[in-house]
Amino acid sequence: MNSPLKAWVRALELTAPIERNRSLTFPNVLDQLAERFASTPALVSRHGSLSYRELAAASNRYARWALAERLGPGDVVCLLMPNCPEYMAIWIGLNRIGVVVALINTNLSGELLAHAINIVAPRAVIAGTALAAALASARPRIAPGVRCWAHGTGATGDTGAPTPELPRLEGELAGHAGEPLAASEHHASALDERALYIYTSGTTGLPKAAVVSHFRVMQWSHWFAGMMDTCASDRMYNCLPMYHSIGGIVATGATLVGGGTVVLRERFSAHDFWRDVVAERCTLFQYIGELCRYLLHAAPHPEETRHALRICCGNGLRPEVWEPFQHRFRIPQILEYYASTEGSFSLYNCEGRPGAIGRIPPFLIHRMPVALVRFDPATGAPIRDGTGRCVRCAPDEVGEAVGEIAGAAGKASGRFEGYADDAASQKKILRDVFAPGDAWYRSGDLMRRDAEGFFYFVDRAGDTFRWKGENVSTSEVAGVIAECAGVAEAVVYGVAVPGTEGRAGMAAVVAERDFRLADLRAHVSRHLPDYARPLFVRIVPALELTGTFKLRKQDLAEQGYDPSVIADEIHFDDRQAQSYVRLDVPLYERIRSGGVRL
Repeated sequence: MNSPLKAWVRALELTAPIERNRSLTFPNVLDQLAERFASTPALVSRHGSLSYRELAAASNRYARWALAERLGPGDVVCLLMPNCPEYMAIWIGLNRIGVVVALINTNLSGELLAHAINIVAPRAVIAGTALAAALASARPRIAPGVRCWAHGTGATGDTGAPTPELPRLEGELAGHAGEPLAASEHHASALDERALYIYTSGTTGLPKAAVVSHFRVMQWSHWFAGMMDTCASDRMYNCLPMYHSIGGIVATGATLVGGGTVVLRERFSAHDFWRDVVAERCTLFQYIGELCRYLLHAAPHPEETRHALRICCGNGLRPEVWEPFQHRFRIPQILEYYASTEGSFSLYNCEGRPGAIGRIPPFLIHRMPVALVRFDPATGAPIRDGTGRCVRCAPDEVGEAVGEIAGAAGKASGRFEGYADDAASQKKILRDVFAPGDAWYRSGDLMRRDAEGFFYFVDRAGDTFRWKGENVSTSEVAGVIAECAGVAEAVVYGVAVPGTEGRAGMAAVVAERDFRLADLRAHVSRHLPDYARPLFVRIVPALELTGTFKLRKQDLAEQGYDPSVIADEIHFDDRQAQSYVRLDVPLYERIRSGGVRL
């Protein structure tokens, strides 16, 4: 294992030139990589691959196609596609001519998808052929004049319903050359210009589109390349969605700038994972904590220790999973970190301290101002003292993590670029925190910091919890449930399930006479992503309110879902039976012992 100091130094050395050369963006870096690594595989999948030279050429063709469609600087194109080599070629190519690309969550459809598209006001949408049906379900709600194309082979959808035919992008690409763009075709983007919109983990109709500048793409790619010490012999196993910053920028960009190969998979499979990693000779794995838990709970695999992995990099690895995972699968190094797409700060656990999400070395504290401030769950806001200033937490005291926002746009740390919606951006800024006029980014995450400076994630602040690596908004999920026939009232909260990361969703429902559990399950399946659907449903006669007319969600969350102590009916979402089943004591014990798939 490399020393923590060397990892920090490499990351600093690789990112230092970014601020000095403000015209060098990732598409330009790809051109340099194409010259250097040429026929070396850059992105490979089961359905195709692109070498460095081919990736650059493909991006040039997409750029010329976009120019022919009269797209240019400042225009937005939405990309709704599964993981594949062409995914990256498309957004890099569009970035070459100044087009901003919105990376859309492939789990969305209907009203949710239409909302995600409309909030960035695009001129066009490119959808994978398999997602054409989802796009069709949203088109009646999409602003008029937005042009749509289909990309890739395969079925147009899995609903069985006829899907309107879309123009095929591949056919239109055929007439465009892959040679480097001429000066008259190329747009020299500045580092601070927008490159992408990447969506926060909205669970219903209110996802926020975070602004990602060319600077952030460069910073993330090169910083993680330094942290992982990527090189040409590395092969990254990436089964995380490319519409997220981790799967789409960190895992891909960090590997490519080192000259390595990214092995893409559309989704994670615990059954195929080790066979895949060994067959593809992978040396790197980008995880979220739940994936590691799934692997740890899976049956032994004959190849689980025959791999060539030298480092697993990711976030959300719980302490009770960390050491068994690392020991059983003989993982040389785990690089856990904390970051968010729009956040102004990040943390890195280069020391491999189990359970910690990172720390800031003493020599960088002045460059990475992060603080924990006391938080009041009742108000959902930081506590302020008699002078109106926030109160810093003592060691091991839980508080909300905040990061100071830099005044200079070019600074590597402290940047907050906000969202497409300025009002949403302002809500994330905390002002007059420790001094008059200062501004700090609110992470919405509760943490504690020990005496050695290591940070530990505790929970999400307010009405949000994490499940399966995603943030779930309780108010948004409750709003969807309340729209189901037979539901009079609903409240949603997170409950702890032993052996899992974060909180599982639970809904307390006041039911009317015509309420049917099957209707509720069908309703949430249509309107919510899988990770946001409540795992437990409690049927209650009424919902209690506080003196200020707020629902007593905290009381319900503390009561949990134990049928031996709760008189109300509780139902569990049995994914194998595809129905809600009555939660009795034996089923409760099986869930808590890890004997039921969640």
